[in-house]
Amino acid sequence: MGLRGLGELERAVMACVWAHDGPVTGREVVDELARTRPIAYTTVLTVMDRLADKGLLVADATLGKRAYDYRPAGTPTAFLAAASRREAQQVLDRYGDAALAAFAARLDDLTPQQRKRLEDLEGR
Repeated sequence: MGLRGLGELERAVMACVWAHDGPVTGREVVDELARTRPIAYTTVLTVMDRLADKGLLVADATLGKRAYDYRPAGTPTAFLAAASRREAQQVLDRYGDAALAAFAARLDDLTPQQRKRLEDLEGR
């Protein structure tokens, strides 16, 4: 999955949240991440709050508690599509028509399988 626009810990947190069927607490994310690395609870909560500020997570106050429940604002596929659109626009802003020519030239080199995947993406 192309999550290069996120830091290492942000990617790990998002992978954890996306892997759950429903909302998760910061404690659940910390417990899961702590299986593979030492991690501070406050560090994970800070990252989750920043991901919410970036629009990747939605934080809902937990009734009767000081904690929040977090859920993804979208799917990994939606995140990837939005990030791709942003990055493509940045390339176009930076290089203009030369970027369009490079993209067009690349289209000529696609295999039939790549063309099919591209057509499937366009249909979304």
